[in-house]
Amino acid sequence: MMSHKRWAVAAALLLPMALAGCVSGSDIMPKAAAYASTSGSRYDAVSDGDYTIAAVPARDLKTRYMRQLVDDPTGESVGTVVVDPKNRFLYLVQEGGKALRYGVGVGRAGMAWSGTAKVAIKREWPSWTPTRHMIAREPNKYVKWARGMDGGTQNPLGARALYLFRNGKDTLYRIHGTNEPWSIGQAMSSGCIRMMNQDVIDLYRRVPSGTKVVVLPAAVESAAARE
Repeated sequence: MMSHKRWAVAAALLLPMALAGCVSGSDIMPKAAAYASTSGSRYDAVSDGDYTIAAVPARDLKTRYMRQLVDDPTGESVGTVVVDPKNRFLYLVQEGGKALRYGVGVGRAGMAWSGTAKVAIKREWPSWTPTRHMIAREPNKYVKWARGMDGGTQNPLGARALYLFRNGKDTLYRIHGTNEPWSIGQAMSSGCIRMMNQDVIDLYRRVPSGTKVVVLPAAVESAAARE
């Protein structure tokens, strides 16, 4: 098990305007795809309030990134969330030296935040607003959402979002769902951490407001990399 010291990271806020968008170039989908479930109960279609989340297609699932219980490599206290961008994992530390491990998608190089924060706000089916930078870069795609997009199956933040604050200030960094399950395991978003909707719902249920979140720098080699 790695020591707490090795996993500690320096807090630094990089590209805040990019992080606020939390989307990739293809996140906004014209219509939600519906798939027959071939992936097992964890990733079947889910009815959630007024919405139905599509099953994750088998072709988009990689065993490495499916939710599973593993030996805890973080050394953090029980209940802590640890994001390991390098290896595309998010850990929720459990008792008995274990952790729930989820696969994630991460930000492109140069568009990532790292540090220690807390979950300050939790939202079900969150709204989303593109940044000024995104609108200026691709006005035809984003200007119509300048005043925000309501939550729903087409929203790039997916079914749930956890908003991370540090010292009472918004880091503009989010852990959220995605309507692009194939992007899990890739580096392509505008900095935030994306999860399959089924996984972010599971995490949301387990993580209360005030939970400590440690986001490792992408360059740090973790124990998971040596598994």
